Amino acid sequence: MQNPFTTTFSKTPEYTYIHTEKTEEILENFIYDNPSESVYKITGVRGSGKTVILAKVEEELRTNESRYINWLVFDVNPARDILGQIAAMLVKAGFGSQDKKTTGINLSATVMGTGGGIGYTAENNNNFFDIGVEVETMIQAAQKKGKKILIGIDEVSKSEEMIKFASEYGRWLRAGYPVYFVCTGLYENIQELSNVKNLTFFRRAATVKTEPLNMIRMTEMYKSKLDIDSNEAREMAKITKGYAYAFQELGVLYFKKKEDESLEDILPGLKAELFAYSYEKIWEEMTEMDRFLAGLLTEKEEYKREEVLKLMGEKSGSYSMYRDRLIKRGILNSRQGYISLALPYFGEYIKEYC
Repeated sequence: MQNPFTTTFSKTPEYTYIHTEKTEEILENFIYDNPSESVYKITGVRGSGKTVILAKVEEELRTNESRYINWLVFDVNPARDILGQIAAMLVKAGFGSQDKKTTGINLSATVMGTGGGIGYTAENNNNFFDIGVEVETMIQAAQKKGKKILIGIDEVSKSEEMIKFASEYGRWLRAGYPVYFVCTGLYENIQELSNVKNLTFFRRAATVKTEPLNMIRMTEMYKSKLDIDSNEAREMAKITKGYAYAFQELGVLYFKKKEDESLEDILPGLKAELFAYSYEKIWEEMTEMDRFLAGLLTEKEEYKREEVLKLMGEKSGSYSMYRDRLIKRGILNSRQGYISLALPYFGEYIKEYC
């Protein structure tokens, strides 16, 4: 039997997907003829399911035609020419200019197939070609046909291509075109892009933060896919703390465990995978003060505010700012005056390797 769990980053779990309210929050908006929100920024810690939320939104808009009518869904690579990709996708959808010579747009056969690019040419009659104008013309044509367009970009950051695209998108937004934008990104990358001059729309856009997976849904998934009793499944769900990557990894390890092995026997393997493939990168991306605060929280499950302030000493004046940063990044949890590390075994990782 094939292992139903997967630990491949950026891959949507086919058999073990757990629905979250965040997905429905975005999709509910897109049911209406004129959605109230045009842009969503999905943020959270690495491995928390940002890409899965985006992929599920794209999938629903593509396939559920009875609920979402007349949608074009463009999944765009942020590392390549973003406007060029959108132009190629609009042409493929049937909204390109009929006179390619006049526009000066050169679409190679590979654009329509695999791995190609999009080229721009200046004709002998000195017609000037502008990719922004060309894409806007095609968007207008799609609008006349009653189409709505979703542009999805996974893992955005402040890059020349993203700034060019976002600047054009701001114009489309002001013009009232039915073009919607959903992206994912780490908290710090989203913030950096939000602070770019003239991208006010992006700074004000709705932010969707990933949340821990539901304990009951995780328990039921472990029960059904691993054929185990409720107590064992519930214990596994608690171990993961709702962290999506840990949920999948623990499922993989349990599925592969030998008959004479217990849950306790496979936990060292879970820790090793989390430490090597998730936490090392998360720690590397944290600032010195982020690390300082997180490093104070490794001896027990929860800490009162007063305890943390005492541990911080002369740095206690920075407590609120860095606590809020780590909560937004998905590294800390906050509950009625208490804070704790949100990721399973993250405290052990800090003590052993940092």
